[in-house]
Amino acid sequence: MSLYIGREASKLWKRFCAEVSTEINLLAENWKYILGGIIFQYIHGVAARGVHYIHRPGPTLQDAGFFLLPELGQDKAYISETVFTTIFISFVLWTFHPFIFKSKKIYTVLVWCRVLAFLVASQILRIITFYSTQLPGPNYHCREGSKLATLPPPHSALEVLLIIPRGILYGCGDLIFSSHMIFTLVFVRTFHKYGSKRWIKHLGWLLAVVLSLLIIASRKHYTVDVVVAWYTVNLVVFFVDKNLPEIPDRSSTGASLLLPVSNRDKDDWNKEENHKLLNGHSVDPMDRRQRNGMNGKVMEDGLAVHVDSAINGA
Repeated sequence: MSLYIGREASKLWKRFCAEVSTEINLLAENWKYILGGIIFQYIHGVAARGVHYIHRPGPTLQDAGFFLLPELGQDKAYISETVFTTIFISFVLWTFHPFIFKSKKIYTVLVWCRVLAFLVASQILRIITFYSTQLPGPNYHCREGSKLATLPPPHSALEVLLIIPRGILYGCGDLIFSSHMIFTLVFVRTFHKYGSKRWIKHLGWLLAVVLSLLIIASRKHYTVDVVVAWYTVNLVVFFVDKNLPEIPDRSSTGASLLLPVSNRDKDDWNKEENHKLLNGHSVDPMDRRQRNGMNGKVMEDGLAVHVDSAINGA
């Protein structure tokens, strides 16, 4: 048992090291895009904090979603945040799955280059929109009488540039359109394109709809903020995606060129060999070895070749 665990651990470590080497090379080529996307997340946060200074509380606007959905209450505001956090963490973990699992379809660095491009384009439109017109925030801490509804004038530029968690959670004025929905829709659309589990794709879209309803029911945004996010983010992703180079499909390279990838492929392969034998043709041992993974060697998606020492008794 311990020998088997040690053997599998060795395979996992080799796979992890090969993936790290590959991703580092990709990061060296694309670090400017990753860094630019991360820096813009800070710029977006500063912009959202800036609009808080000019937010003016007022009566909550008439809203169809508020009329149709019962108000959850201030004590249940955590429900929508829990759903969003689940989506966020699940997506981040999925983007790093190639470091551990054999079934690789994506390159982590290239996926995040794409995701950050979608986020930046959507957030630029968001900043322009919520600075164009400031609406009275419907959230509880943004209503008239709340001390957090409007921030006091800053004493220095550093005060504006300093983003603290409390400011992120209790912002006001950055309404159209929902930032939570930007991240959610970008993540769900990305997994829908590059993910492999159909039921998870369906679950992702369902959670996006549920989160939309929870945001409105929690009175964190008006219905228009969520509706605009749905069509704006989807259009942004569609047009930006068309202008980006496509990520190579790892499932079509390396091992998939040498090994049968499904039971049907295996059956076709066996039928081909039987047909050769029935017609008096011998099966080339070299061909058999190549079709079975090069005699114990497994091609890691066309990037590295690892030898399974356990087959040789080592």
